[in-house]
Amino acid sequence: MAASSSSSLYFLFLLLSLCFFLSMSTAPIPSNSSLPFVHQHPHLVVEEVQRSINGSRRNLGYLSCGTGNPIDDCWRCDSNWETNRKRLADCAIGFGKNAIGGKNGRFYVVTDARDDDPLKPRPGTLRHAVIQNEPLWIIFKRDMVIQLEQELVMNSFKTIDGRGASVHVAGGPCIKIHYATNIIIHGIHIHDCKRGGNANIRDSPQHAGWWTASDGDGVSILGGKQIWIDHCSLSNCNDGLIDAIHGSTAITISNNYMTHHDKVMLLGHSDSFTQDKNMQVTIAFNHFGEGLVQRMPRCRHGYFHVVNNDYTHWEMYAIGGSASPTIYSQGNRFVAPYNRFRKEVTKHEDAPESEWRHWNWRSEGDMLLNGAYFRQSGAGARSSYARAYSLSARPSSLVGDITLTAGALNCRRGSRC
Repeated sequence: MAASSSSSLYFLFLLLSLCFFLSMSTAPIPSNSSLPFVHQHPHLVVEEVQRSINGSRRNLGYLSCGTGNPIDDCWRCDSNWETNRKRLADCAIGFGKNAIGGKNGRFYVVTDARDDDPLKPRPGTLRHAVIQNEPLWIIFKRDMVIQLEQELVMNSFKTIDGRGASVHVAGGPCIKIHYATNIIIHGIHIHDCKRGGNANIRDSPQHAGWWTASDGDGVSILGGKQIWIDHCSLSNCNDGLIDAIHGSTAITISNNYMTHHDKVMLLGHSDSFTQDKNMQVTIAFNHFGEGLVQRMPRCRHGYFHVVNNDYTHWEMYAIGGSASPTIYSQGNRFVAPYNRFRKEVTKHEDAPESEWRHWNWRSEGDMLLNGAYFRQSGAGARSSYARAYSLSARPSSLVGDITLTAGALNCRRGSRC
């Protein structure tokens, strides 16, 4: 009922806006004509209405129900999201759609931003929450900046839910998903991540171990399965913003806003690590924004569905890979940089053309702007692309609306997100 009501309001708003702009037209009406008024530049009216809608969308909560983004339309229409937080776990799409996080557990409220002792974390801290053996839905009592002493090593069946607070994990080592499963990370800011390690770190109430030096990723997934990272804002980390290696699979990376970083996303450990051949990752509804250079993503082996993302900046290339990954690009919007030598979306790496021309890379329904071009390759084996298909793409013309609120949302208690 809520979705139907929201849809009706949306079309009413559109109709009223159209009528307003028509009424404001200065086009002359012939005095001796019995013909109905026809606007001389109807496309300008449509464009102005659309600009008005987009400009108002962030402030008019009901419009979030009509974006065509299946994740957001699943839960953001609920004005009681705070009391129905776990509904989010039913809204995932793509290869990570079965990640339930802490849906079947109790709520854990983080009250303390400190991270004084990675070996003996104090109750009320984020580290104490994520190492527990039981499923937990982790929320935050207030706005906080969490500067970790060492990587935050997560145990299975956890949701980190930043809605209702402004939560930053920043300025130190960041998040590690190490052979864990069923993880949801939603609605937090992850930035300025540093190297850590060469230290003892606790990863469960019963176990702590020696961890060697980390790379400084925002989120590092090693051997993880059923992982969903949604509506996070990521930037400026020492290595990757999100990396998935060592047999990780069943991953969805969606609705994130990524900026100011070089090597954005690595999916696959190395060309020789063939255990990554079964990796399946969905990259959907993300905004790859200003200051990005490359790897959006860089893929090895495996199967990758890149769907309905907005690529507004890259300095080297957008999508690359090696070791014969299958990449299915659908309904994305690619805006090439002005540098005439950087117009290509793709980069086939570490192989001569005689080899990479057999890799299965397909572009379907992508919008290629400012001279952008996608170099397709491979014979297009149906079975290969079937393994790289995870959801139905929307038309690329809708990408602007679908990704308009990518990144951490400004959800406040008592009002819609």
